[in-house]
Amino acid sequence: MRSRPLVLTSESARHPFRQRLPRHVLRVAQPGPARERPPVSDDNDWKLFMLSFGAFFTAFYSFIF
Repeated sequence: MRSRPLVLTSESARHPFRQRLPRHVLRVAQPGPARERPPVSDDNDWKLFMLSFGAFFTAFYSFIF
């Protein structure tokens, strides 16, 4: 007697493991309404430069004097 699989295979799933998964697992979620993104801060490069410059200047100045 042959046992029948409990889940029907999906032709869109090419891998044998994915063929055994239920269809709702393979379903792709539809994107919701577009959300407004908060404004991106583009001054991170300047902040990092000033922090690095200040640290180097402090270390260099402390070794000289």
